[in-house]
Amino acid sequence: MKRLVTLLIVAAISMAMFGQDQKDLSKCAMVKILTNYGTMKVALYNETPQHRDNFIKLVRSNFYEDVLFHRIIRDFMAQAGDPQSKDSTFTGRLGGGGVGYTIPAEFVPELFHKKGALAAARQGDDVNPEKASSGCQFYIVTGRQFDRKELDMLEHRLKSMYGNPEFHYDENQILTYMTFGGAPHLDGGYTVFGELVDGFEILDIIDKVKTDATDRPIEPVKILSMSIIKNYKK
Repeated sequence: MKRLVTLLIVAAISMAMFGQDQKDLSKCAMVKILTNYGTMKVALYNETPQHRDNFIKLVRSNFYEDVLFHRIIRDFMAQAGDPQSKDSTFTGRLGGGGVGYTIPAEFVPELFHKKGALAAARQGDDVNPEKASSGCQFYIVTGRQFDRKELDMLEHRLKSMYGNPEFHYDENQILTYMTFGGAPHLDGGYTVFGELVDGFEILDIIDKVKTDATDRPIEPVKILSMSIIKNYKK
């Protein structure tokens, strides 16, 4: 019996990992993120072209060089992209900087907040009812595992919140959130435009750094550079 339970657990995890891999990333642009903690690589989805093209533009202009991960919440996400974080003399609270424009939301139900998801930060609904994305700030989901009861409650809440009775998690999403983890409560509210494909061990280290009362790391977590290592194909 114990062996059967073990096999079932392994099978479930394998299915979840298959869910992570079943999306074809062969035509996606790939970006290398070099940090002072190590290197990560992300794929940019072709299903969100405005976010993809904007991110590529900023990477090519070296916009993210020396930008900090200024907000890290353990088991949730790591946020970066505020240009004010480049200034070591800036003493205000980070997170308010930008590039002077936003990007229209590009919500795709199949692109969700699994662990490693790359998504756009934005201002709150009270001042941003269209849920437009920041032109430069982003986050990478670290997340946690959720059980089926939690997901059912979240699904019900989000249907009501968004006034969308059709909102639901499909079986792949449910299995992924249960075994691989993520931040399902953000689905439908923030644009997911890519995913981590390499460097999960670096993300896990960054997730565990010590932070202050504003969720800013005590010791800087810095992006040293970003580079396009593969262009996207149509």
